[in-house]
Amino acid sequence: MDGRLTVKRAAAPLREQVLHTLRTEIIEGNLAPGRRLTEREMTEMLGVSRTVLREGLRQLESEGLISLIPNKGPVVRALTVTEANELYRIREALEGLCARLFAEAATPAHLTTLDAAFAEMERAYAGGNPKTILTAKNAFYEAIHAGAGSATLSKMLSTVLAQVWRWRAVGLAHPRRSVERSAQSVANLRDVVAAIRAGDGERAEQAARLEARLAATEVLRLIDGEEADGE
Repeated sequence: MDGRLTVKRAAAPLREQVLHTLRTEIIEGNLAPGRRLTEREMTEMLGVSRTVLREGLRQLESEGLISLIPNKGPVVRALTVTEANELYRIREALEGLCARLFAEAATPAHLTTLDAAFAEMERAYAGGNPKTILTAKNAFYEAIHAGAGSATLSKMLSTVLAQVWRWRAVGLAHPRRSVERSAQSVANLRDVVAAIRAGDGERAEQAARLEARLAATEVLRLIDGEEADGE
């Protein structure tokens, strides 16, 4: 990452914008694992005070995206197979519950939002740009989380997904990504939407869990391959 990062002050509180900017840079790999985030460099790049920066870094640490190393400071955390496996198993359970709750208490407004998000995600996959796909897929899952109507569940998911997003970004852009994975993902999520629309909580949960499980299998395969290459 070179040059000055843009932080727009009008749209949201400055701390939120700094957090979003740094989180995005980590997820997209512009701030690579092992990268030191020195206060001087970050404040100059972001154009913010040290106080605002520190608030953002504390949140990133709580999300598991960075570590505070004694005598070294904030460092972007590396990806590990063990952690990815654990997080995806948790994600599978939570996403499945979200889909079930949505199906059991769906409102017309939430269904309309879900349909629009799914259509946008399909267009993103057809376009083939990994960043666009990631953004659209995040919006799709946000629609499911909103439809579930559980603030507690949404909070739990936000903590897990903050870390999972990095692996999803890796999986979407990786040169060794399975050629059939994109079509498989769209088909699985179409099943989730259909089950929610039918009010079938059991089917919705199982479809959501299947997609999360297959996503984990793909990401773990890619991470395993990278570790083997480095041996």
